[in-house]
Amino acid sequence: MTNRRPSSARWLEEHRNDPYVAAARREGYRSRAAFKLLELDASVAARNRGKGLLCPGNVVAELGAAPGGWTQVAVQRVGERGRVVAVDLLPMDPIPGAQIFCGDFLDDGLLNELHTWLGPNGRADVILSDMAPNMTGMKIADQGRGAMLAEAAFEFAESVLRPGGHLVVKLFHGPEFHLMVRMARTRFEGVKVEKPPASRDRSAEHYLIALGFRGS
Repeated sequence: MTNRRPSSARWLEEHRNDPYVAAARREGYRSRAAFKLLELDASVAARNRGKGLLCPGNVVAELGAAPGGWTQVAVQRVGERGRVVAVDLLPMDPIPGAQIFCGDFLDDGLLNELHTWLGPNGRADVILSDMAPNMTGMKIADQGRGAMLAEAAFEFAESVLRPGGHLVVKLFHGPEFHLMVRMARTRFEGVKVEKPPASRDRSAEHYLIALGFRGS
């Protein structure tokens, strides 16, 4: 029998005892991450007279979508009148109500397809990015890769997001963290950084919520 490393054993034990994992199974979500988006949406609604990030009829573009927990939430919230386009480098099983692309959203060919699927004007009301790098364990390298993904999400938002639209992007603490927040404040009416309760305590992830895009 192969002995598990202590870190693997701790992860399995944490996973078994995680109430969000149990809730995801119970409610049919593909991952516990679905609750992060639900909590972020509820936080915005609490500050915005009941109006959350995702509303019926919204057009949503999601980056780093696999395995699809956030996609499921987005489809539920926008309803039949809305549209959800999800992209990931990894293949993803279909989700009714979502158009799923496997590839790099920065590729010109795929970017053109995304614009087509987003609707007649090629614009989105909401952009969601839960992208994270493959962690190497080297803090500086991981922070740098995380910052590159966040910057790519910002660039995508500037080309796709309609004026007045919203952006949610995962950030990791590091040299670029505050620069990203300052940049968002120049482009959006309201900016807040949150760590939802569903994020594990040991995780360095935070989410930047940027509301009211001023236009590129």
